[in-house]
Formats: sequence, structure tokens, C-alpha cells
Amino acid sequence: MAHLPLHEEDTDLVPLLRSADNDDLAILVEFIMKASTSELGGVPDFKRLNSNSMQEPPVYDGDHKVYADDISAEIQKFGGNTIVNFFRGGKGVPYTEVLRDVADKLGVNYNNSTDAATIEAQIQIKVLERAYEKMDDEQRKELLDAIGTDHKSGIPAALPVMAIQAAIRLGGFAAYQMALIVANAVARQMLGHGLRLAANAGITRVMGMLAGPIGWAITILWTLLDIAGPAYRVTIPCVLQVAYMRQKTLISTCPVEECRAVNPKSAKFCQSCGHKLAR
Repeated sequence: MAHLPLHEEDTDLVPLLRSADNDDLAILVEFIMKASTSELGGVPDFKRLNSNSMQEPPVYDGDHKVYADDISAEIQKFGGNTIVNFFRGGKGVPYTEVLRDVADKLGVNYNNSTDAATIEAQIQIKVLERAYEKMDDEQRKELLDAIGTDHKSGIPAALPVMAIQAAIRLGGFAAYQMALIVANAVARQMLGHGLRLAANAGITRVMGMLAGPIGWAITILWTLLDIAGPAYRVTIPCVLQVAYMRQKTLISTCPVEECRAVNPKSAKFCQSCGHKLAR
């Protein structure tokens, strides 16, 4: 089979992965290939483009955009029941079902009209809530600063979920910063390395500082779930990586090397250094 069976009409996943950066797709590939039931390694384009994948540890250095649809198909497959997938002709389920299944397992509230980005944000908040419990005051301050949540009256004992949700609804960078911090910590926990990106110095420090507590939170959540099946070791990290990739499409990064500040796609000038941004 040249390609894995795909739900091409899956608008919450397929177009996003087709337009994604190779470095971001590489993280998804690593998550998927850690599963013993992955079929991605048998895809001809994967084998042709990842010549070092048989090394120990394996290196996935190919042009992942070439087989982005197969990456989507694998995420869909891990979200579906193996026997039911067989009767679907090998297809899994659309990403929305994968996402809702993860949300259900983590105790995240949503309704049938809730869009994918909102459910993803609620899942990230759930992870941060768990991590916040184990952070010291300095780490809590760094997190609240990074996602733009006010703490002038003191560092709250519990994560101020309502304030974070309000910041996200107002269209600030809370959603992007939160997605980046969580995805980086999960990659470190699962893969032994963080995301491949050129973030500004401030957010890089926060990502490193919070990687431990957030990684701990992921481990605890899996333990509480008792995994309920090995597929969650793929779907949970993949959902958190896809959430980051979705938020990344909504921002642009200042090209000035000393700045690298994150700006809305609509911004004409960098909000940090004033450099004119490409439209």
C-alpha cells in the first residue's frame, strides 16, 4: 500500500499538517514511531526519505511534508478502535473524535459545538493545572508572566483558569505561549529533546524552567488513566503538538535575530522592537 487510508475531509487536521513545517512534523513522526503498532514505517515515502530510521536511536531526517497525509492517517488510526478501523477499510476516525476522546479521558468539559482549537486549549489548561500544583512560586510567576496572566496581588495557590480563558478569548498570545510551553515539555518528556524552534530568550528560559513540572503532570495524568490502552501514548502527545502547530499559524516571529518576538499575523510592525514585518 503506497499510502495509509485517510479521512481527507478531516478539515481540523489534514490541511494543517499539509502546510506545517518539517521540524513540527518531525515531532509527530517521533511520537508515532514510538508505538509498536505504527504503520508509518511501512509507507514507501517514509522508507525512502528516512535513511537513518534504522539507527539506534533512530533518526527521522526526511522531508516529512511529502507524506504528511500518512502522518494524519496514523493519528486518525490511533484514535479509533482497531477492530472498528478494520471494518472502515483501515481508516481511523476524524481528528475531532480523537480530540474529544482525549478530552473525555482527561476530564475536560466541552460540547458538540466546541471547535477544535478551544478543546485543545482546555486540554492544555488541564495539563497546566496538574503541573501548577508542583511548581514553586518562582515557576508559577514565570508561567503566569509567559501567558500574560496578572499576578500583581500575589501568586495564586491554584492556576487562575478563568483569567487564562479570558486572555485566550481576547485574542492575546496566551493561547500560543501556553501551547508552546506544554508541547515543548511533552516532547522533552517523551522524546528526550524539546521542540526545534528559534524562540526568543525569555520564552526559551520559561520552557526550560517548566519542562520538569509539566512533564511530571503528563506522567501523572497517564498514571491516573492507567493508560486504558497504549494508543493514548500517541494520541495525547500528538494532540498537544497539533495544538501548538495550530496556534503557530496565527502568529509571526520578528526576523531580527536579537528580538525574535512573537506578533499577531495582522501586525505591521514588531510590537517589541518596531521592525517592519513582512505581510
